[in-house]
Amino acid sequence: MLTWTLLLFPLLGAVAGVLAGLLGIGGGLVLVTALVWLLPLYGVPADAAMHAALATALASIVLTGLSSTRAHHLRASVLWPTVAWMIPGVLLGGWLGSWVAVLLDGDVLRWCVIAYCAVVGTQLLLSRTSGSRGADVVPTGVGLSGAGVGIGALASVVGIGGGSMTVPLLVWLGVSPVRAVGTSSACGVFVALAAAAGYALQAPVDVVPGASWGYVYVPGALGIAVASVLAAPWGTRIAHAISGTVLKRVFAVFLYLVGASLLFL
Repeated sequence: MLTWTLLLFPLLGAVAGVLAGLLGIGGGLVLVTALVWLLPLYGVPADAAMHAALATALASIVLTGLSSTRAHHLRASVLWPTVAWMIPGVLLGGWLGSWVAVLLDGDVLRWCVIAYCAVVGTQLLLSRTSGSRGADVVPTGVGLSGAGVGIGALASVVGIGGGSMTVPLLVWLGVSPVRAVGTSSACGVFVALAAAAGYALQAPVDVVPGASWGYVYVPGALGIAVASVLAAPWGTRIAHAISGTVLKRVFAVFLYLVGASLLFL
C-alpha cells in the first residue's frame, strides 16, 4: 500500500470536522464519496465499496460529532431537552436505515447519495440565513422523536449525521440557526452510533479485508476521526464569528461536484 494514501484519511477528517462545526453537516457526503474511490486501494471489493464507505464515514462521525458538540456546548448552543426527545427516534431510525442499506445493492446506494447531494445542494443554495430569531425556543415533544426516526433512517442510508435535515427542522420550529447547528451536532452522534453499529453487526462475515468490523474499515475511521476531532472547534468558532451565507453557497456547489463524481464509478 502506498504510504501517501495514509495521509488522505486525516485530510478527509479535517474537512469533515470543520464542516461539522460550521454548518452542522459533518461532511458525511464528502467522506462517503472520497472513501468510495479510496477504499478499493486497501483491498475492499468493488461490490462492497459503497457499503464500506457509508459505514466508515458514519463510524468516524461519532467522534467528529462529539468534538463539535462539546465545542457548541461550551458556547451554550446545544438544546439538551430537544436532543433528549430526538435520541430515541434517531437511534431507531439509524439502526433500521443501516439494516435496509445492507440489503440494497451498492449501485442503488450510490444513486441515493447522488440524489441526496443534489437535494442538499439545492437546499443550501435556496436557504436564507435568519438572524437571532427564536433564541429562547426549546422544542420538545413526541413529534421530535417521530421526526428522528425518519432523519436517522435516511441519514444512515446516505452516510451522514443528519445535520442537513435536523438543522432546517429546528430552524423551522423557531430555534436560532447557531443553536440549531449545535443541537444537530449532538443528535448526529446518536445517528452515527446506531447506523455504524448496524453496518458493523449486520454485514456479511469478512466482507471487508484487513482491520475491519463488518463494513467499517477501522484504520480509515480512526484516521478521519482523529483529525476531525481537532478540526471541529475551528468550524464552531467560524460559525459563531461570521455569517454562513457565502459558505453555504460554496458548499452547495461543492456538493453538486461531489454527487457528479459518483456518476463515473
